[in-house]
Amino acid sequence: MKPVTVSIDVPQTPEQVYGFLDVMAHHERFTDHYLTDWRYSGPGRGIGSCATVTAALGGTKTGVTIEVVEADPPRRIVERNVSAAGRRLARGTYAIEPLRTGGSRVSFVYAWARAPLADYLLAPVVRATMRRANRTVMRRLATELDRHVSTAGS
Repeated sequence: MKPVTVSIDVPQTPEQVYGFLDVMAHHERFTDHYLTDWRYSGPGRGIGSCATVTAALGGTKTGVTIEVVEADPPRRIVERNVSAAGRRLARGTYAIEPLRTGGSRVSFVYAWARAPLADYLLAPVVRATMRRANRTVMRRLATELDRHVSTAGS
């Protein structure tokens, strides 16, 4: 299946964005509209940080393990996602680019490496559902970055 990409421009620097996204527990704050029951393992940040969540999308619920497998501060964080009892394997990649006018463009790419047959058969619906959920993620990320940076600066 083709990957799904969403992006948002934020006023924070790439270092501020990366510093926020690097902490696995911060992700709960902007994804809890569809990812719930967060349980953490491994280090709190960086490669090896891990969360097990329940994803509720498209009328179904499934357990998902999210683990950071690559990090390139302050440009990129790559997560491996395993769900559907191992039948679905995907990568979520956050890319952070500086904007010429200041701030950053944050992009998230969700790319399937393996998926259950139903995902392939319903690919347009699955991709649209993921795109809609992840657009909401980006808007909520921008809000949480504002809160986090203004709190850290106080």
